[in-house]
Amino acid sequence: MARRAPEAPRPTAVAVLDDAVRVLAPDTDANRLVARIEAGTAPRAVFATFALEQHQVIAADRLSFQHLARRADGDPPVADFFDLLAQGEARALKQLAGLADACELTEREIAGYRPRPGAQAYPSYAARLALGGEPADVAIALTANFAAWGATCATVEAAMREHYAFPEAARAFFGSFAEPAPAVEEQARRAVQHGLDTGQAQPAVAHRYGRLLQAYELMFWDAVAD
Repeated sequence: MARRAPEAPRPTAVAVLDDAVRVLAPDTDANRLVARIEAGTAPRAVFATFALEQHQVIAADRLSFQHLARRADGDPPVADFFDLLAQGEARALKQLAGLADACELTEREIAGYRPRPGAQAYPSYAARLALGGEPADVAIALTANFAAWGATCATVEAAMREHYAFPEAARAFFGSFAEPAPAVEEQARRAVQHGLDTGQAQPAVAHRYGRLLQAYELMFWDAVAD
């Protein structure tokens, strides 16, 4: 009697997420604005533009995460992940106020700001994923993007302190994303493992989402620079 070939081991969430972070890591040399900020050669005005654009991004992303949580209502680990992200966006909006204050932006300027299309491509694509992307795959793509975003925020926060003399309150937004987020990382692992166990997660599809998210994030920085 022929022996059955042993089944291939199932991928784990840890392995899938580590692979996504590695494969989808962006080319840091391509981000010309962050390179200039790191060197202290970018004009201080870019931080005001960043705050104005990011105000729009955060509001949009929060809605996207809330919608993904509702779509994943029958899959608690996945829904919990997006609920956590939505809560994080609410905190980020409060922290962004410190940067807006340091840049002397008024509420009227923030409310009346006309966002730049390139800077809003990222949240627009996130909204598209919220409508039609498999939530577990979106979780993989976002985790890879957050790893890159966190590294970028660490670079910017250090430069704001060393080259631009921004006070702590103005740097808090970047500092919060630069710090490890164990609760988010753990919930991401639970969400992705659930997706893998139920056959909902398809890492190849998630990588396609992730590549576009990384590209749109670079567009954000380019638009702020322009």
